[in-house]
Amino acid sequence: MPEPSASALLLALLGQVPGLSPAETTALAARWNRGLHLRRGEFLVLPGEVEQRLCLVRAGLLRIYYPILPGEETCVGFGYANSLLCAFPSFVTGQPSAYGIQALRQSELLAINRADFQEFMENSPALARFWRAELEKALIGRMEHEIDLLLPDPAQRLARMRQRSPHIFQVVPRKYLASYLRMTPETLSRLR
Repeated sequence: MPEPSASALLLALLGQVPGLSPAETTALAARWNRGLHLRRGEFLVLPGEVEQRLCLVRAGLLRIYYPILPGEETCVGFGYANSLLCAFPSFVTGQPSAYGIQALRQSELLAINRADFQEFMENSPALARFWRAELEKALIGRMEHEIDLLLPDPAQRLARMRQRSPHIFQVVPRKYLASYLRMTPETLSRLR
């Protein structure tokens, strides 16, 4: 059976937005008009760039990272298949991003321009409700991760991550998981 096209996947996803009419679904899907293909190691956004698009990860794996010092960075999140992804603070404010987003695997994404997304959201109460719900879920996830980072015991951080996101251990390389959990790869290996 052939793999569904990007537009078919997008239509199916948007069709799940409560209250979004078929006409709105089709009109919104048409605005997700930019396909992006990243090879492993390529960047979607570099620190200092202004984020101009919201992406839907169709396939692949990406990391969101924050540079601490030259040559030193910390992983703050991931983008998987069927997830929305952007350098969010920059996307909202229009200011240069402090974060970078890099493909950890070959990745395929669909993108919508920031202005198009905002315009559509202002004219569609259903999309505005959906976006608010997505932001609420993201905020809860960020708060849970903040709690993880406050725990002094690496084993506790790992246990909370296993409970909250067990799939992450199947897809994310250990080096980036360790950075995300603020421990060394050796500590993560020992605890696993």
